Amino acid sequence: MKAVVQRVKGAALRVDGKLVSEIPFGLVVFFGIRTGDGEAQAEYLAKKIANLRIFEDGNGKMNLSVKDVGGEILFVSQFTLYGDASHGNRPSFILAERPERAERLYLFAADKLRECGVEVKLGIFGADMKIEQLNDGPVTILLESEADA
Repeated sequence: MKAVVQRVKGAALRVDGKLVSEIPFGLVVFFGIRTGDGEAQAEYLAKKIANLRIFEDGNGKMNLSVKDVGGEILFVSQFTLYGDASHGNRPSFILAERPERAERLYLFAADKLRECGVEVKLGIFGADMKIEQLNDGPVTILLESEADA
C-alpha cells in the first residue's frame, strides 16, 4: 500500500458538482492498494498517518501529529498510485487491487484511522472526484507499507 500525505489548510471534495466532504485543516491522504495487500498493511499505514509528526509546534519544529493539532483527514482512494509508466507513456494499472477488495481495505483503513482518534472524511470510492486543497508548506510525504518498502 501507498499513501501520499499532504498537509493542508483546507480541502473540499466534490462529485458531480456536489460537496461530498470537507475539512478545515489537517491532511489530505491519497491511498493506493496493491494486489495482495491486506489488513496488516492498512493498519500499519493508518497508525503511521495518524501519528506522523508534520505539524509545527510552538518552536516552529515539525513535532506534532494531526491528532495533536485537532486536524482532520480527507481520505481518498486512488488506484493510480499503482500506475506503472516504465514501458511507454500510457500507465498500466495491473498492480492495483481489484475494486471490490480495494474498497473493503480502503474502508478498513479509514476505520483504523478513526480508532487512532482522528476525524476522517471520505471520498466516494470509484467516483470521478474533484478535490480542491490549499497545501500548507507544502509538506508532502510518501508512505509505503512494509510489503512495498
